[in-house]
This record gives sequence, C-alpha cells and structure tokens, in this order.
Amino acid sequence: MAKATRAKATRAKAGTKTKGKAAKARPSPRNKKLYDEGMKVRKAVLGAGYVDNSMAGADDFMMSFQDVTTEYCWGYVWTRPGLPKKTRSMLNLAMLAALNRGPELKLHINGALNNGLTKDEIKEIFLQVAIYCGIPASLDAFKTARDVFKERGV
Repeated sequence: MAKATRAKATRAKAGTKTKGKAAKARPSPRNKKLYDEGMKVRKAVLGAGYVDNSMAGADDFMMSFQDVTTEYCWGYVWTRPGLPKKTRSMLNLAMLAALNRGPELKLHINGALNNGLTKDEIKEIFLQVAIYCGIPASLDAFKTARDVFKERGV
C-alpha cells in the first residue's frame, strides 16, 4: 500500500478530516434508555437548538463527553424523582456561581428560567452565594444573569 493511501486510510479510520470534510461523530451510549431519557430532559431544560448544535458540532473526541453528559448527568441524575427540576436548577446555579463557571452558568440560568425560576428567585440564590462563597463569585453571577435577562427580555 502506498504511503499516501495508508495515511488516508488511517485518518479515515480515526475519524479525522479527509479531503476537507470532518467525519460525522455518532453517539455511542452504554445505556440507551438512560441516554434517550437524558436527551429528552436535556432538550427540555437547555433548549433543543442548543443541544442539537452541541451534538452536531461534536467530533469523535467530544462525542464521548456528550454521551457521558447526556446519559449520566441528564439521564441518571436529572430524571430521578427525589427533586423537582426547579430545585435541581437552583442547586446548579449556586454550584456554578461558586465555581465561577461563567459560560456554563449562563447556560443554566437559561435552563432555570425554562424550569420556572423567576428573576427574584435567581437573585436570592446569588445573594446566598455572596455570603457563603464570596462577593466576587456572586458579582460575576449577577452580571451573567443580568445579561441573560436582557437577552431574553426578562
């Protein structure tokens, strides 16, 4: 086999670009039922457009992360009966604010609004963050929320 042909075959097998096109990555969950339930909840909370875009943009490397997130985070934890989705959103907002994870916090503020949280409830969560996690973490969370509210007209 010629060197160029072997390299092309190796790239194709690895899912890398060949002739300028990326190979389409496909989900490969270990538990299809959890994955399907997780995908349903994930789309309901974060929005189908966001989730579809994340899935479409995932290459082979990122698809493994998409699988784990959808199957276990959304399929296992978010579908459990012990807490309502609104409460789960409250917990996420507090934890993401405390960890200062801006992009993920923005995503979950949108999800919290989708799950029925009000602007005042979100404000109270971030005031609690200020006391237990610090003013800088809370300030960033407030700024992120303000931007989301503006984008959504809330």
